[in-house]
Amino acid sequence: MEYPKQTSGMAPPPQPAPGYPTGTGYPHVAPPYALPQQQAWSTGLCDCFDDVNNCCLTCWCPCITFGQIAEIVDRGNTSCGTAGGLYILLACLTGCQWIYACTYRSRMRMEYNLQEVPCADCCVHFCCEGCALCQMSRELKNRGWDLSLGYRLNLERRGGMIQLPAAIPPPPQGMIR
Repeated sequence: MEYPKQTSGMAPPPQPAPGYPTGTGYPHVAPPYALPQQQAWSTGLCDCFDDVNNCCLTCWCPCITFGQIAEIVDRGNTSCGTAGGLYILLACLTGCQWIYACTYRSRMRMEYNLQEVPCADCCVHFCCEGCALCQMSRELKNRGWDLSLGYRLNLERRGGMIQLPAAIPPPPQGMIR
């Protein structure tokens, strides 16, 4: 015995949500969205002699250049001395200071939406650490940072005063019975 098919009053089958399987094994593709366009670095990797002072400092004392960069990128949470000291310690003990510096290049690229060129950040630092540090330094200078001042003084110059914790006066001193 056959039952008659009801066609009236039936809703069409639901459509799958974008990105979910359709039952055919192929996902329904959502429409593409626009990613923000990454910016180019303001100077090239090998433009070290655009800033001769920075080039010489980085050549003979890369720990100072790195410390200055790290303080700005870390927004003052790491001091120039601490970052530079750790950099030179890693350089002397392991020779892998480039890994430490590579992490700051990645953070700086993310913050300023810079392109990862000419190759991956770690490759750039492994192959040409000095050029990479010089480029990072020039990029920050071209964005208005004065690396010799540190993060806090740069903020003060820009008018973005930061609140430091209030100093607690020392307790009164003297002989107490």
